[in-house]
Amino acid sequence: MHFDLFYEISLPPQLGRSEAQAYADTLAEIGLADSLGYGCAWLVEHHFMRGYSHSSKPELMLAALSQRTQAIRLGHAVIPLPLHHPVHVAERIATLDLLTRGRLEVGIGRGFSPREYAVFGAGMGHSRELVDESLAILRASFRRKPVTHHGKHYRLDALDIVPHVVQQPHPPLWSAAVSPESFPWAAERELGVLAGPFKPWLMVKHDIGKYLAAWRSTSAPRIGMTVGVLCLKDRKRAHALGQQAFTWFYSELFKSTLPVLEKLYPSYEQIHELGRFRQMMQLGIDLGLADMAGLTVVGDPDECVAKLRKYADAGVTNLLCAFGAGAVESSVVRESLALFAHEVMPAFKQDSGFGIQ
Repeated sequence: MHFDLFYEISLPPQLGRSEAQAYADTLAEIGLADSLGYGCAWLVEHHFMRGYSHSSKPELMLAALSQRTQAIRLGHAVIPLPLHHPVHVAERIATLDLLTRGRLEVGIGRGFSPREYAVFGAGMGHSRELVDESLAILRASFRRKPVTHHGKHYRLDALDIVPHVVQQPHPPLWSAAVSPESFPWAAERELGVLAGPFKPWLMVKHDIGKYLAAWRSTSAPRIGMTVGVLCLKDRKRAHALGQQAFTWFYSELFKSTLPVLEKLYPSYEQIHELGRFRQMMQLGIDLGLADMAGLTVVGDPDECVAKLRKYADAGVTNLLCAFGAGAVESSVVRESLALFAHEVMPAFKQDSGFGIQ
């Protein structure tokens, strides 16, 4: 199991840090992770989510990181394809792959925010077909030949899309996966899946089974799972800090997803399977509930190793760790990053061939 990082670039009010400091902290933490042997640093793309996520242009952060790091891979998780013209996306991916010297990972998805769809002029009811059509154009752009595409939403005629990606045949492609049907959809298109942190682990584990059953490629399946992580030598300290951090983070996360849970948006009907979990959230989320649901891994190194086994056993290949979820001081995040790398990651090296592919 590979160990990656996951960043929303949050600004919780209790920390009192500025946007500039949050960005500086993110750069510094990923720079440290580069030296510690983490596999990939993933940054999200969200819009209009004050507090919860200030990562609206992750490609700029990834470009900056490309010049500050040497070995860690850099991931865009995810590009909401319906909100962008696919030619712009293809150009962005190729440019980042050049700047990272072939260290780019690319996640795609539909997005889940009705406000984003409204502002950017996309229809949620067309989200799946927009993703399929955009993905076809992206894959055509990787072939280094003029792209011709005549579809329902886009028409391109012998278009030279430059620059070209460094990795061959192209950077690894992943898809966000929340609804159950997204998992076999991704497998049929030979995409890795990025699951969590939207629903409990037991539901994700079942979905992973669907993904593996639908996988037909000769290459190995890739399964990513996002969890909140805080690993410290003092177990009580880890739980005390984690209680405040993850209570805030998951409360904010479910506030942002509530519009989709409350209303039957076209092509998002399956998201309503989360309704039962939403009722639990309304009772008040805390670290105990998040931990029971498999959304967090908090404790000392031995406790973290024990909690991580279930993900590795279920076939998770990449654990995307949100260290402190942006809701603890950066000094604590750096402390946790180092301890986790030295005392947790080695426990999985022999089991699953940890290392960068």
